[in-house]
Formats: sequence, C-alpha cells, structure tokens
Amino acid sequence: FNLPTISGFGAASGFNFMLQDRSGTLTVQQLGEQAQRFMEAARKRPELANLFTSFNPNYPQVKVDLDREKARKLGVPVNEVFDAMSAVLGGSYVNDFNRFGRLFRVYVQSEADFRRKPKDIGDIYVRSGTTKAMIPLSTLVTITSEGGTEVTVRFNLFRTVEITGISGPGYSSGQSLAALEEVFAQAMPREMGFAYSGMSYQEKVAPAAGPTFVLAIVFVFLLLAALYESWRLPWAVLLGSPLVALGSFFGVWLMGYDNNVYVAIGNIMLIGLAAKNAILIVEVAKARHEEGKSIEEASLEAAQLRFRPILMTAFAFILGVVPLMIASGAGSGAQNVMGTAVFWGMLVATALGVFLIPGNFAFVEGLGAKKKTVPSAVPAVPSHEGAH
Repeated sequence: FNLPTISGFGAASGFNFMLQDRSGTLTVQQLGEQAQRFMEAARKRPELANLFTSFNPNYPQVKVDLDREKARKLGVPVNEVFDAMSAVLGGSYVNDFNRFGRLFRVYVQSEADFRRKPKDIGDIYVRSGTTKAMIPLSTLVTITSEGGTEVTVRFNLFRTVEITGISGPGYSSGQSLAALEEVFAQAMPREMGFAYSGMSYQEKVAPAAGPTFVLAIVFVFLLLAALYESWRLPWAVLLGSPLVALGSFFGVWLMGYDNNVYVAIGNIMLIGLAAKNAILIVEVAKARHEEGKSIEEASLEAAQLRFRPILMTAFAFILGVVPLMIASGAGSGAQNVMGTAVFWGMLVATALGVFLIPGNFAFVEGLGAKKKTVPSAVPAVPSHEGAH
C-alpha cells in the first residue's frame, strides 16, 4: 500500500467536494434534486471522473406521526411513547448482574418476529398516567412509508451532500477543483454553497510556492553576505540558481511527471546545492584576485582548480538520487518525482555552472571595480610670487 502524503488523510487520491444547503430551508428531496443536477453537469466535464455520492433521498423509511393532543387527553406522556418505541424496536439497557464469576448486561427488546413490519409499531402498549390503562400506539400514531436519506451529513453546521471523484486523464487536481467551482457557479442557485474537506481542503488553503522560493534565495543571500562580508559577491553565487530550476523542470517534463509539491521541495534543496558549487569557485577566485591577479585571470584559475572537486561532489550527489528515480513500492510516486527533479536539476546546473559561474564572478567584480575608479580632485598649490 502507498504511504499517505500527509499522515491522517490516507493514501486515496481524488477530491472531496461538499455541496451545502446554506439557507437551511431545503428539504431532503430538494437537496437531492440539487445534488443530482450538479452531478449531471459535472459528469460532462473532462477534468472530472468517477463522481460518486452516497446521498440518497429515496431510501425507504417509515414515518411515525404522533397525535400529541390525543396523547395528552389520554394521559400518556410523549416521552414515554418514544421510550417504549426505542426499547421495543431498538433495545434498551437495564442493568448488570454477576453470575458464575462473570458480569452480564441486561437489555430489553422485542423478539424479531414482533418488529418486522411497520404495523407492529401499533401493537406496542404504553400506560396512561391517569387511568393506568394500557393503550396501544395504534390509537396514537399514524404510520406511513416515505423516502428519505439514510444518513444526514452536516459540514460546518450545514446539511451537506459529499461528492467524491478523481481527476480526468491528463488533468491535475488543481484543474479538477477549478472545474468543480465552474460547474457550481453555472448550475447551482444562490442558496447553495460548497466547501472542501480532506486533501482537497489542504490543497486549497496551501500557500503558493513563490514566496517560499523567494525566502530560500533571500536566506542564502544573507548567509553568503555574512560569509564574504560583501553585498556584491553573493550575486556571483546566486546568478547560477536559475539553472537548477531549468534542469528540474526539463527533467520532469521529459519523464512525463506533473509539476507538484515534490518538485518544489526539490528546487528549494537545489538552490543550496547550486550555491555550494558556486562557492567553491568564487572563494578561490576572490583569493586570487586579492593576491593581485586580474579579475579574468582569477576567474579562469579558480575554474581550473575547482573543476575536479565540483565534478566529484556533484556526481556523488547525482548518482545518490538514482535509487529515488527508479524506486518502486510504497511511496514510490513521490520518490520518483523528487528524484527526477533533483537529478536533472543538479546535472544541468553542474554542466553549465562550471562555465557560467566564473563569468558571473567576473561580471559582478567588474561592476564593483568600475564604481571604485572615481577620479579624485588634485589640491591647488598656493603661489608665493607676491610674498616679500
């Protein structure tokens, strides 16, 4: 069995759409009609498949209508009528007793042969509080057969019809949820509402991935600024970060996977790995430039010296994630996507980074050198020709 993506939500895929009666005035039959209308319209959308709901407003039921005024005249308390029906039809706990060293519980209930048919309800007797006579319920209740729902679901206090389904072939979960909302806006009246539950709710309330990427880059920038004691050199490292995103997206597209949360997690990790490779070159280039070499010479020498260590560490990591790419069994879906994104992202970043990072260093240092070369004013020498 596949491991659940989030503990407690199970491993089942699909969506949970809650169709709600926000007005609180619809009957069970009217709510069932609205649910059927929604499902008929939703089945026409290619983004949705296997739509199902357990809500059935036509489930056979027996309605017992008590004549309360007549019960009051005969001296029969209303609660005793319902208590008698509950005990005879459903059973009622009486007490416990000990026998043979064991504890036994006592329940009272009518035999099955005397509670099979709706008319058996009329054969239940209750005692009058005034005359002490036993009165059959057939004189107090009206028994009819009608349709209703077996279980009434309430979600956020609203009567709700839960609809489940999966995404159609070739469509993502986000497209499926958008299609559900479009169908609701087109087919449902104003008194109806909707909500999500389970993984669908988590997907709707999850924050966007963009701010996470921005924060990852900002934190790496601040750490590099503290390391180099410069606000300029970190740019030489971070300008190679887009390469990892390019490689991961290319690999995911090439292997036919979706761009999902596992790709986003892999990209965040790749930002740090790409910065590690760039740091190996930038540190040496900075040291050589401080020794008096030109920016171009320092960049080229650093690339030559760090070429082998970068390849060793990068390919050690790249080969280390190959088992994730080819994993099978429980949780293999998440492992395959993340392994593919990290593998291709690091591969492209390594192949192109060893050529672009020295250029980035030369570009950033060249901008800083231009700002430092500002001509200084020469002070005027006072003349002494007129002095005596």
